[in-house]
Amino acid sequence: MKRKIIEINQDKCDGCGLCIPNCPEGAMQIIDGKAHLISDLFCDGLGTCIGHYPEGAITIIDREAGEYDEKKVMKNVIKGGENVTKAHLEHLESHGQGEFLKQAREYLKEKNIEITKEKQENVAVYAQGGGCPSMKVMDFETKDIPTSETNNSTPSELTQWPIQLKLLNHQTPYFYNADLVIVADCVSFSYANFHQKFLKNKKLIIFCPKLDNAYKEYVDKLTAIFKNNNIKSITVVHMEVPCCTGTVHVVAEALKQSGKNIVVKDYTISLTGDLV
Repeated sequence: MKRKIIEINQDKCDGCGLCIPNCPEGAMQIIDGKAHLISDLFCDGLGTCIGHYPEGAITIIDREAGEYDEKKVMKNVIKGGENVTKAHLEHLESHGQGEFLKQAREYLKEKNIEITKEKQENVAVYAQGGGCPSMKVMDFETKDIPTSETNNSTPSELTQWPIQLKLLNHQTPYFYNADLVIVADCVSFSYANFHQKFLKNKKLIIFCPKLDNAYKEYVDKLTAIFKNNNIKSITVVHMEVPCCTGTVHVVAEALKQSGKNIVVKDYTISLTGDLV
């Protein structure tokens, strides 16, 4: 199929690396002093890397990018030996590609190839040194925090990272079959019981409809999340100020473009922190 994807002019690239942390999908790496698109699969063609690249070496083009086939990829990967295979598995895990990771491991099992790996409990993270730390994909369990005279904390209900819409990948497995809570940035600071009332047992997405200036980007990304993940329900929470209703409009437009019929609950928080 033909789709938008970035192209890097290697003659213009000076290897500064400014594009790397601004690629939400982690599709780029500096290799041998030059920026490279290391995976067509993760490039969404939005071009967020372009505005941070001083040499004008990155452009967006339309080209054929066929359906990803993990087993065909693994045929070539194992030729590079154990370290290359490990790096590929870590790359898949770090981007939350659970299904492809499963296929890769099944392929290794079929070929009787054993790859050692340190055990990671309750969390799937980026491979060390790969991508920006703020975009490390994590799916984790909440931890009970004991209450005492010196510790009156309430346990956090957050179960994933990242949470900013700009940094999210619509293919991340924790979105599948999820109940979503989509929140304007200021809500969690204004409404004291946010975690227990709205976040518990849900996956979180936050953005600011006024300051982010990314309406189309956000509609496109939410559309992909709604369309590809069998979302069970959507809760939208925003402040009472007029500009904050943009949160509702973005979600409504994305829902319309996705063609999905998903239940949406809409809540408003007052400037004094009350549920309206």
